Amino acid sequence: MAAGIGAMKFTDKIYNADCVAGMRRLPDGAVDLVITDPPFAIDFKAQRSNYNRTASRVMDGYNEIPASQYADFTQAWMREVYRVVKPTGSVFVFSGWNNLKDILIAADDIGFVTVNHIVWKYQFGVACRRRFVTSHYHCIFLCKDDAKRKFFPNARFDKSAKAENGGSLRYRDMEDVWTIKREYWHGDKKTPTKLPAEVVEKILAYTSEEGDLVLDPFLGSGQVAVVSKMRKRRYMGFEIVEEYYAFAKERLDKNAYRIAAENSNTNHPACLFTGHV
Repeated sequence: MAAGIGAMKFTDKIYNADCVAGMRRLPDGAVDLVITDPPFAIDFKAQRSNYNRTASRVMDGYNEIPASQYADFTQAWMREVYRVVKPTGSVFVFSGWNNLKDILIAADDIGFVTVNHIVWKYQFGVACRRRFVTSHYHCIFLCKDDAKRKFFPNARFDKSAKAENGGSLRYRDMEDVWTIKREYWHGDKKTPTKLPAEVVEKILAYTSEEGDLVLDPFLGSGQVAVVSKMRKRRYMGFEIVEEYYAFAKERLDKNAYRIAAENSNTNHPACLFTGHV
């Protein structure tokens, strides 16, 4: 990992490094917000055909964690997150149902306060013959101090904003079930997993301010860092897979939300950070 992580030198940077080792070099209470989607531990196959995408455009190298090691792995990185986040900060951890228990146990063991258990419902799932379709993702909203954490209930909608049915638009937006579509990046380079910009933007709006430092210990495509930069937050993160790190850095360096794949026939220009994606 690049040297020089110090109190004033780690913002607006990402590192090709293991996140536990990287976070150990950060000062206590340096981070305002953590948004992260850790590895699945389900023998994930990044280029499976049932994900409805062109496999040649999906970058390989997904760093999986063996299920037998997942509990210890989760305890290790979440302990460092607890140390580096501010008392006024928040932590959002995304997870499938398979290893959710390890995240919940670690959160309690370490001393996090659980604020919400959010369910993100997306537009398609994994169909199976002997169980119901899995078409949602869990997001655990944590903090260190429930009395001090930032939260801005009017960040997206005023109390007077009305939905089409006449109900409160703010109330609907603040419910703990989020129906947000996955993004399709047709013809573009992509990593196998990526949070939609709308999910990241919603978290940023409600729990952070411009200039706050947002950390993602498992950067992947760099989505959290990219959207944070777009929304005038400082960012930092770690990604152990070199190819993913390079892709995330390219997006940040070029201020490009999407980058066309080399074998793509798409003609759309890269979406620059000039407005909402």
